[in-house]
Amino acid sequence: MSTLLDQQGRAAEVLRRFSRTTAAMLLLVVVAGSVALEVASSGSFLEGPSVRVFLQYLATPILIGLAQMVALCVGQLNLAVGALGGFTACLTGVLMADHGVPAVIAVLVGLLTATAVGLVTGIVIVATQINGFIVTLATMTILLGAQYRLVGTRTVDGYSPTLRDLGTAAPLDTPLVFVTAIVAAGLLGAFMYRTVAGRRLLAAGGNPLAARLSGISTDRQIVLAHTLSGLLVGVAAVTATASLPGVNHSVGGDWLLPSFAAPIIGGVALTGGSIAVFGTVLAAFVTRLIDAARAQFSLDPSWVNLLIGLVVLGTVAGGHLHQTRLAKSASSEASPQPEGAR
Repeated sequence: MSTLLDQQGRAAEVLRRFSRTTAAMLLLVVVAGSVALEVASSGSFLEGPSVRVFLQYLATPILIGLAQMVALCVGQLNLAVGALGGFTACLTGVLMADHGVPAVIAVLVGLLTATAVGLVTGIVIVATQINGFIVTLATMTILLGAQYRLVGTRTVDGYSPTLRDLGTAAPLDTPLVFVTAIVAAGLLGAFMYRTVAGRRLLAAGGNPLAARLSGISTDRQIVLAHTLSGLLVGVAAVTATASLPGVNHSVGGDWLLPSFAAPIIGGVALTGGSIAVFGTVLAAFVTRLIDAARAQFSLDPSWVNLLIGLVVLGTVAGGHLHQTRLAKSASSEASPQPEGAR
């Protein structure tokens, strides 16, 4: 009996702690938003076809959010997320449509290329000691040019029917591309929380000096973070290629803001040392709900970006104020009190 009571007490404590997290708030927003859209659409939003389309186009926001989150966890920014994703998608499509490369090989080439670009980006940042913001900005510019060079103004759509079938496959109204994104999130969470390499990434981002004194190479962690970020962008590019009717120079052009919005709204600190896999996934749900609401009420797309930008700005400002208050509280507790006040 006492064991059962102990288990119930622990479960209640876990729920109490979860209720205070950002993920709990986002989960509430997802549920409330889904109910609101269900009512506004007269019951059609949660029907099978609508759910399938919603989840199909949710895979990319999740994956690019996770890619940005990995860079943020070591205190880096990756401005090349959209450009790398667009270039990889176009490269994969061109290999299949123009050169007759089998889908499996084209996908592998795309993934390896995105991972290699991430690796080179990390190496350049470490070797030159130039801020990652500048390096990824330059990488973004180069990749945008390379993407336009690949496809110009045309749309590449004559690629593998098998890949298209996988992109639209949805057993039980659950798209395989969405399942891919969730599996990637689970594997990333297990890597970050359960492996030594993942904990080193967080240590290097949270306190670089302490990490170096502990024998952890912060340079290696930066390279690893950008490599993982590139791999996740590659997966996002493959899912986008499979889901879209064709790829062109505009693919990836609108990925940058969502890539930052998901992890920041999900609770990831810009200063590094933290991740929030579940929060990032839920935040991607929220941004997708906002987009669905735009379509439902025929709103101007610019309002969606404005709203998401304001939410990101408010989240960053709120986090900064919270950290400032914590720092003031810690300094006041650490300061010695006058003898007469004791």
